[in-house]
Amino acid sequence: MAERQGEGFVMGGHAPLSFSSFVLSLASTALIHLGDATHPEATPGAVDLLGARQTIDVLELLAVKTAGNLTQEEQRLLQDLLLDLRLRYLKKSGT
Repeated sequence: MAERQGEGFVMGGHAPLSFSSFVLSLASTALIHLGDATHPEATPGAVDLLGARQTIDVLELLAVKTAGNLTQEEQRLLQDLLLDLRLRYLKKSGT
């Protein structure tokens, strides 16, 4: 069971999960799908544009649903991540 602690949640004694760490985790997943980051279980350089698009869509949904409820730092982080990921996606997809 998760307990609220400050800005995040503590799950089973692990470090608190903050909004920033959550969106960074999603962004890392998108980078792996784009082949721009590595994962021990993934083929290096493998590209999954559908997976990347879906992860970017989730981040966009979070941006819309959390509008007005984020700190300036969280909002800037989310917008910067989205801009970077969208540009990378466009380069990889050739559109």
